[in-house]
Amino acid sequence: MKDLHEVIKSPCLTEKSNLLQELQGTVVFKVHPRANKIEIRQAVEKLFDVKVASVKTATMRGKQRRIGIKSMGRTKDWKKAYVTLSEGEINFLDEL
Repeated sequence: MKDLHEVIKSPCLTEKSNLLQELQGTVVFKVHPRANKIEIRQAVEKLFDVKVASVKTATMRGKQRRIGIKSMGRTKDWKKAYVTLSEGEINFLDEL
């Protein structure tokens, strides 16, 4: 991946992600499905000017949705990244 904005798509704003932000200083992002941990770390550090302590990723399966009366389809699979920031970077969380 060359473009940093292509790697990180958006912040994942859920109750769980808000709780992780407050308790552990972990920010959750929706990322490109083929992005690896190194690319995610570099993108977060350059875009937000913070120091990243660790990155964990999870691939989420798309949900089943009904298309019409008989047929079923699925939404796209997507990937999220749990980015834990270093100790001094907690003030960054207020900007999101």
